[in-house]
Amino acid sequence: MSRPRIVVTQRIHSSVAEMLAAHAELIWNDSLEVWPRDLFLDFARHADALMVFMPDSLDEEFIAACPRLKIVAAALKGYDNFDVAACTKRGIWFTIVPGLLSEPTAELAVSLMLGLARNVRAGDEHVRSGAFAGWRPILYGQTLRRATVGIVGLGEVGRALARMLIGFECRVLYCDRQRADQSIEQEFHVSWSPFDDLLAVSDFVAPLLPLTPGTLHLFERRTIAKMKRGAFLINVARGSIVNEEAVADALETGRLGGYAADTFEMEDWARADRPSGVSARLREDPQTLFTPHLGSAVAPIRLAIERAAAHSILQVLRGERPTGAIEVLA
Repeated sequence: MSRPRIVVTQRIHSSVAEMLAAHAELIWNDSLEVWPRDLFLDFARHADALMVFMPDSLDEEFIAACPRLKIVAAALKGYDNFDVAACTKRGIWFTIVPGLLSEPTAELAVSLMLGLARNVRAGDEHVRSGAFAGWRPILYGQTLRRATVGIVGLGEVGRALARMLIGFECRVLYCDRQRADQSIEQEFHVSWSPFDDLLAVSDFVAPLLPLTPGTLHLFERRTIAKMKRGAFLINVARGSIVNEEAVADALETGRLGGYAADTFEMEDWARADRPSGVSARLREDPQTLFTPHLGSAVAPIRLAIERAAAHSILQVLRGERPTGAIEVLA
C-alpha cells in the first residue's frame, strides 16, 4: 500500500517536518507566501491529513474535493476560518491547539496596552527622526498601574491577562455569557460587570472572544459610544470583532484615546465581505499601535504548537482519537 500523504500549508520547523516525514509522504510549503486555493487543492485532493494555519480557509466545497482526508490539524486556537461542521459531517477529525497560545497572547495584550498608553510608537519615531536632543516635557501618556481594565470574555486568554494585571494593581472588570464561580473571581482578582457598565468605566477594554455571528462587529459605533471617553481599545482576538472604520471615526473625534491591534478584519477569510487590507485611516492615525499577528510568535511556543498538531495527525494515522479534537454539528 502507498504511504499516507500529509500536506502542510506553511513553513514549519525542520524537526516537525522530519517527525511527519518518517510516517508519510510529506508535502509542505517552505515559503512565506500563502498557496493559492487551486494549488492547495491540487496537493490536498489526495491527502490523508492537512496541517493548516491562520492564513488558510476551508469551506465545504474544498473539503468535499478531498475524499481521502481523515484529519485537519489546525496549528491555532480560533477556527472561524474553517468549516468544522463540514468536517464533522464527513467523519473528518478537526483539531486545534488551545492551551499553548493563551499566555503569549495575553502577554502581547499587555505589551500593546503599555505601548499605546506610553506613546512608544511616537517616541520611537521621534528618536529615529534625529530630532531628539535630550529630555523635553513631551509625549505625556497614561499609566496601566491601578487603571481600570475591562475584559470581555473570561476564557483562557482573559484569565491569563487578568493574572498578569495583578502586578499592575489594576481594577479588572469582566463580562461573559456566564458569570464565573466566586473562587475564579478571587483567584484572578476580577469582578463581574454588565457589558455597558464595563464600557463606561474602563480605561482599557480588551475583547477576548471568538469570531461568531454574535461577535461580528461587536465594537461598532453604538458600542464605542458607550465607552469612557479617551479609553484605549486593545484587540488581540479577531479583527472583525471590531468595525475598523468605526474605530477610525472614534479616534478622529477623541472618543477613543487609542487603538492597538494584533488582528485585523482583512484576515478573516471566511467573511466574503472582508476588506482587502488594513484600513488606511487606522494605519495613518498617530493614536494606533499595530503588530502583525504576533500573539503566538514566541519561538518555543510555535514549535510546541506545530508538534502538537503533528501529534494529532499521527494519532489519526494510527487509528486513534486525536488530542484537541472538536466537533460541530450542522
